[in-house]
Amino acid sequence: MRLAQEVGLKLPVTLHQLASGNDYTSLQYSFRVSKSSICRFIPLVCQAIIDTYKPEVKCPKTLEEWNDVAKQFASKWNYINCVGALDRKHVVIKKPKGGGSLNFS
Repeated sequence: MRLAQEVGLKLPVTLHQLASGNDYTSLQYSFRVSKSSICRFIPLVCQAIIDTYKPEVKCPKTLEEWNDVAKQFASKWNYINCVGALDRKHVVIKKPKGGGSLNFS
């Protein structure tokens, strides 16, 4: 049996993948870890991060809390009706019907 991957390696690989969006093959060559190992431990490390920080990160649960988030985005960033933001990710959305020239497809 092989020795288990060190925690000091699993966390940097996972954080690099989350930050860059690189595929497992490029991570394999960057960190010298097999792709099959990466496929197994990245979900486990992500779940450990979620379990650890879940009490710290609060998601709005009521309509009033979501409205407060939208008001903060509007006042701070001038984004109307925005309730969240993603960094470094391309999210494809469809233009709403009757959106007119405010939404480009």
